[in-house]
Amino acid sequence: MARIAMVVTNACSPDPRVLRHAEWLVREGHEVTVHAYDRQELHPLSESRHGVRIMRYHLGKSPYGGLMKTALGIRQFNKNVLRGLTTNQPDILYCHDADTLVVGSILKKKYGTTVVFDMHDLQHSWVRMPAPNSMIRRIISKGMESRMLNRLKFVDKIITSSGKISPNGKYGGFREYLEERGHSSTVVENRPEQETSLERQDKTGWSVGYVGRVREVDSFQFLLEAILLIEAEKRPKIRIAGDGVAFQSVSNILNSAQKKHGIEIEITGRFDAEESSQIIQNIDVMFAMYCPKRGNILQGALPVKMFDAAAHGVPSIVNSECIMQDIVHLEEIGESVEWLNREDLAKSLLSLRGVRVELATTSERERKRFSKALKPLFDC
Repeated sequence: MARIAMVVTNACSPDPRVLRHAEWLVREGHEVTVHAYDRQELHPLSESRHGVRIMRYHLGKSPYGGLMKTALGIRQFNKNVLRGLTTNQPDILYCHDADTLVVGSILKKKYGTTVVFDMHDLQHSWVRMPAPNSMIRRIISKGMESRMLNRLKFVDKIITSSGKISPNGKYGGFREYLEERGHSSTVVENRPEQETSLERQDKTGWSVGYVGRVREVDSFQFLLEAILLIEAEKRPKIRIAGDGVAFQSVSNILNSAQKKHGIEIEITGRFDAEESSQIIQNIDVMFAMYCPKRGNILQGALPVKMFDAAAHGVPSIVNSECIMQDIVHLEEIGESVEWLNREDLAKSLLSLRGVRVELATTSERERKRFSKALKPLFDC
């Protein structure tokens, strides 16, 4: 049995990927503690979920998606985690995303700790999201990327969340991004278990939904403009659930559209895992499109909501000309649309009304990949 410390810079309340991987390790007999940064100080300091211990750090409120205040908060969190793990060293340190890699690199240099890096996303790309054309943000992003790549020399195993779906696949993912920079990785996609279909509560009309962090305005403006191209009597309801730095701005835009155009809008904030299932079950199409300027979209991001929706039978609309397109078409779980092509988005929304899909490949395949990838670390 190994003592494993996971580090993640969100509250893990929950973070499905973090908890799924932690629970897989617990099922194999290991002891797992997740060190989580509760930036908004909304959750218990200590909690246990399915055998996984979650330790949350309250260090003063810090925003998601900010610059200086966010960076300082993450820096303080990493310092506190490092202080604790230096005193009580784990057998394996499991770093979720690049903003925790500094902890891994220091423990590896000082104590030879085995380090796993789970790259969910291109973390350095997020700083560009509020203003993709900003030169300052571009420079900061490049510096973050350089630090991440330099720290990979201290990592024993890299897990990532996307890769070309086959040798003949058109688009690459994060695995290919790493390969181009001299690093090998194992792809473990962020797929849920197959969900049991729930009874739909809203049986009138139809709706397009977005479930997750609301981090940017452009996607929702694009969606709204496409819906306005649909004849009034055929328009869907818009259902938004989540929080994030752009939540208030998006709410203002959609509420204004509701008054001006009579579009039915429902917007709610934070939700838990059970509420997420109910929300998804009561929408007809999942909207999972993002501005490609920020970098990670064209380089391999796979939205979790796309898989979660398919697990509930709900199709998704995703960005074209990237790996999302390959997956939705191969697995027949949705449609892809060119960014800002409002006419095609309107047509795709209408074409998916009433369509039910099935997620044929679930988390079980990913669990086997994960277990095989990490096994050599436990055999040492």
